[in-house]
Amino acid sequence: MVLRANGSPESAQATGVALDTGVTARAAMTDVDGVLATYRRSRAQRPLFDVRDDGFGAGYDELVDNSGEVRPAWRELAEGVGERGRDGLDRLRAMVRGLVDNDGITYIQVDRHGEVVTDDDGTAVPGPWNLDALPLVISAADWDCLESGLVQRSRLLDAVLTDLYGARRSITSGVLPARLLFSHPGYLRAARGIVLPGRHQLFLHGCDVSRGDDGVFMVNADWTQAPSGAGYALADRRVIAHAAPDLYERIGPRPCSPWAQALRLALLDAAPEAAEEPTVVVLSPGIHSETAFDQAYLAGVLGFPLVESADLVVRDGTVLMRSLGTLKRVDVVLRRVDAEYVDPLDLRPDSRLGVTGLVEALRRGSVTVVNTLGSGILESPGVARFLPQLAELLLDETPHLSTAPMYWGGIDIERSHLLTKLSSLLVRPVNGGATIVGPMLSAAERDTLAARIESDPAQWIGQELPQFSTAPTYYRSKGLSAGNVGMRLFTVAQRGGYAPMIGGLGYVVAPGSAAYRMNTLAGKDVWVHTPQRVTAERTPTISVELAPAGAVPSPTRAVSSPRVLADLFWMGRYAERAEGTARLLTVTRERYHEYRYRRDLDESQCVPVLLAAIGSITGTDTGDAADAHEMIAIAPTTLWSATADRHRPGSLAQSVESLGLAARAVRDQMSNDTWMVLAGVERAVLRPSAIPPQSSTAADSYLATAHSRTLAGMLALSGVAAESMVHDIGWTMMDLGKRIERGLALTALLRATITTMRGAAAERALTESSLVVCESSVIYRRRNPGQISVAAVAELLLFDAENPRSLIYQLERIRSDLKPLPGSSGSSRAERLVDELAIRLRRVNPTTLEEVDEDGTRAKLAGLLDGVHSGLRDLSGVITAAHLSLPGAMQPLWGPDERRVVP
Repeated sequence: MVLRANGSPESAQATGVALDTGVTARAAMTDVDGVLATYRRSRAQRPLFDVRDDGFGAGYDELVDNSGEVRPAWRELAEGVGERGRDGLDRLRAMVRGLVDNDGITYIQVDRHGEVVTDDDGTAVPGPWNLDALPLVISAADWDCLESGLVQRSRLLDAVLTDLYGARRSITSGVLPARLLFSHPGYLRAARGIVLPGRHQLFLHGCDVSRGDDGVFMVNADWTQAPSGAGYALADRRVIAHAAPDLYERIGPRPCSPWAQALRLALLDAAPEAAEEPTVVVLSPGIHSETAFDQAYLAGVLGFPLVESADLVVRDGTVLMRSLGTLKRVDVVLRRVDAEYVDPLDLRPDSRLGVTGLVEALRRGSVTVVNTLGSGILESPGVARFLPQLAELLLDETPHLSTAPMYWGGIDIERSHLLTKLSSLLVRPVNGGATIVGPMLSAAERDTLAARIESDPAQWIGQELPQFSTAPTYYRSKGLSAGNVGMRLFTVAQRGGYAPMIGGLGYVVAPGSAAYRMNTLAGKDVWVHTPQRVTAERTPTISVELAPAGAVPSPTRAVSSPRVLADLFWMGRYAERAEGTARLLTVTRERYHEYRYRRDLDESQCVPVLLAAIGSITGTDTGDAADAHEMIAIAPTTLWSATADRHRPGSLAQSVESLGLAARAVRDQMSNDTWMVLAGVERAVLRPSAIPPQSSTAADSYLATAHSRTLAGMLALSGVAAESMVHDIGWTMMDLGKRIERGLALTALLRATITTMRGAAAERALTESSLVVCESSVIYRRRNPGQISVAAVAELLLFDAENPRSLIYQLERIRSDLKPLPGSSGSSRAERLVDELAIRLRRVNPTTLEEVDEDGTRAKLAGLLDGVHSGLRDLSGVITAAHLSLPGAMQPLWGPDERRVVP
């Protein structure tokens, strides 16, 4: 996990050496003294965290003071940890990991070089969020200091931002050298003249803070471009509060959730004056963004739709959101896309993340974008170097929170410091290039860097290495250990000032020089003690004005863009595909084990037929259909591949993975129960420890577990969709996908199994297997005791309108789902296709489907199934073209081949 320069918590392979407690006898730890003894030994044996000697006794310790006594703020937590003991802490850690999985808290993996980790097909790899089971505790007095300094810093940065795009007193007065402004990519000339409504130009501020050796808080970085991490902070609090309710109740930390309500109200308040019922959206780069979860979770908490560039369009200087063939006006955009990418017309022409014409809409004042364009200049090291002077110039104040000493090469004495201390500084180019970590440089690299600095000294700024305090951690199986920690704090602009989140996103910093790249090992919840004067009211509340009866509904109540509807449509298809594949694989595996040593029985012919059905449905090779012995010989490999190989089309793993991706793309629309279900399925299917031998017990165990848990999960997900989702247009589109996929799977299965005449025993085995796959065996036996008849099977699976697994039932549901869609007048192309398929079914007499031609095939049954299968594919294409793709007249600046359509 990495906190990168863009302010985004990321994943990474662990860098450096892991903290090792070196303690072997902790099982008896049952009191505070045992906790302290374990912690002291861990702290004494941890690796060095920076260039100075940082053994036990050096640096600031959050848990204990210089005399070794537990600090008052940590006393209750230390007692709770002592009471739990090692076993209790292990259970707490396991519960935290389980809740993280069940809530679907993920991050995109990033390697130690800051590059996104991708699999063989170039897809970004998500991983579970690593969350420490022990919170970071902050005393009320310390928080008062942090809060006042943080709010002042937000006011200062707001004043600087206003000045740099306005009067520029900081430049004309000579306080800030002009080169430091104009050479940084965060300064956007296109943003000059754009003014946000209200008192503040800086809307959202993220600030990385840690303690120095003297216990004083210092700022390591400011994030003003598109600050990330607030969603993770809110999710972390939810997990830790659920995992350790006794500790949460005992300590009673101040809640952080009121900040989300403050953010929501601030976004509504930021709308242009002409907006009566403001529509707010959260603009995301997409699900492969490094902080995709953070964006989606925050959007869900706020109750605003999460959109991508394909969802928005600018017409006549107004930003509009696509919604089922209509356009709805957007008044406020919470931007999570870097500013230079938001408009390919006025800014970066190769951007695929922006909205053409957005800058012009901003200039006209028809929309508010926060953080405002150009706010990234506040992340410049050049601006940070001169912040104390800017505070005096613009606010006539001295910053309460200081930054590590910085040296600009444009000043002679500071250039001397910079050159002589290269081995112990962070060196940053003022043009926004990558940070260079001095302690990581070789002698030759230092000489090269020194030469570059001397050739253009005003281009470089050096900063003293950040310092981190030490706190207890329990995120690894090795037990309690000491780790260096930091925090990311957040504020949001209000009419009367800046409102801070009480707490924030804590993190455990990686050991060694990786810490200076903000590589982290785990997240940490931040608990702020309640001041004694308000102890009687431990959980303050925010008054919320309830809407009067008959009030106008939210403008985003029924908004569903083509992208959102496409993801919901494919959620329905992938969920149904996963369920059907799990059923078919289960039946095939059971029949294989039943007959693999009894191939002389006629019933054993069902095994190669079922294997061929897997190949037919997935469109992949399962062996030579003419050679039954070969198919049975490679059956274990086929079953494993069709289950675990996520690169195999139609495999169970591919369906589950695609379902997860589609669900995460519309996370703001899903309930929390969805992630609990998906997490269990993904654990069972996508995380086999290794590919076992074909005939091993481990392989059979994995297959059985993967199939059963997928089936249980998909049934649960179907229940969540039916009982917990509002049956709006999004649900309708998901149900459409489900019904089309079920019809396709049913026709493909029957085509592969019962359209060829076989012996009575083989026919019985195949028919029974097909009924089990279609979840209709019980009702068939009840209606046809002791009989096997293709006509009876067709009657039940094709023509019975009361059977929810039948083909006619799917067509009726599809017809019902099409009615609320735009353009569905009863004679639209999609509706005509459904009617034609239904009429084709009704004209068939089930008894005629049993007729066998001279070549042993049931041609009428095969023709019917092929026709319906083809019709359903055509129907899917019609729905996609009509409702799930960009309008035909839309021509992106980068060419027509990049237009987004459903996979």
